[in-house]
Amino acid sequence: MRSEPIIIGSRGSRLALIQAESVLASLKQANPGYKFSITKIITKGDRHKSIPLNRMPGQGVFVKEVEEALLDGRIDLAVHSLKDLPTQIPHRLTLAAVTKRLDPRDAFVSRGKKLGELAPGSIIGTGSIRRTVQLLAYYPALEVRGVRGNIDTRLRKVFSAELDGVIVAAAAMLRLGWKEKIVEYLPLDNFLPEVGQGALAIEIRSEDKEIAELVGGLNHEPTWQSIVAERTFLQALGGGCRAPITALGTVTGNSLKLQGMVAHGSRILQASEEGSALTPELVGRRLAQRMLEMGASQFITEAKAW
Repeated sequence: MRSEPIIIGSRGSRLALIQAESVLASLKQANPGYKFSITKIITKGDRHKSIPLNRMPGQGVFVKEVEEALLDGRIDLAVHSLKDLPTQIPHRLTLAAVTKRLDPRDAFVSRGKKLGELAPGSIIGTGSIRRTVQLLAYYPALEVRGVRGNIDTRLRKVFSAELDGVIVAAAAMLRLGWKEKIVEYLPLDNFLPEVGQGALAIEIRSEDKEIAELVGGLNHEPTWQSIVAERTFLQALGGGCRAPITALGTVTGNSLKLQGMVAHGSRILQASEEGSALTPELVGRRLAQRMLEMGASQFITEAKAW
């Protein structure tokens, strides 16, 4: 057993540190003989808060620098919001575990009114194309304004009346202890969340057997099965282009249901697939194929050219 602390790498935002601390607490409880510490790492996404995420070149704007620290040995494991982790993980790194998923839904925060109660022209803040497309599909009279920054910043814009509301991940609000600020949980039928939303990813060096053994006990199998299906679907459709592509897996016993969405402009394609939770990759590939047959490839091609 090593004598020096095992170093956990994380973004430095309040939410990211809460997430890293929850993993640290679980590791400490399961491995009382080890010491753990957290190192904060600034990512490109944190440095360039004025640039819309969909305009930033490359993928993994919230994880790349953390992964570099993992590769060069400055940290021993990384904790990410799973939705930030690209489907292509760098050579020599691996996704070793995912935590039990919290509420995967999007949440609406306002000064008291639900989306359906807002006046036409009310301004809703979000930095997500996926959320924008789904919002305007069901509430076309509302307006959307791009917004970046941590959740504290977004909520301040609401309560200072700069915005009439914001859409955020329910899991983020729950982890921050702000459940009472949620005015409305958005229904999954209309607002399918980001791939991996609500779960945390633990990434390690592939050859580090000691760390793999330590974090393996934190893996939540139903969440793992769900996100494998989601990420397989995303990768099969070329996730990472500008098209909003997303999926949500739900495991019941040994059964896995995967709902998928591909959109461009005001057009939305949705479909679902069911299969065995023991073969989540197969469920993800089958849904991707079904949506390609429905015309998803045209949406994706148009989005890439946009």
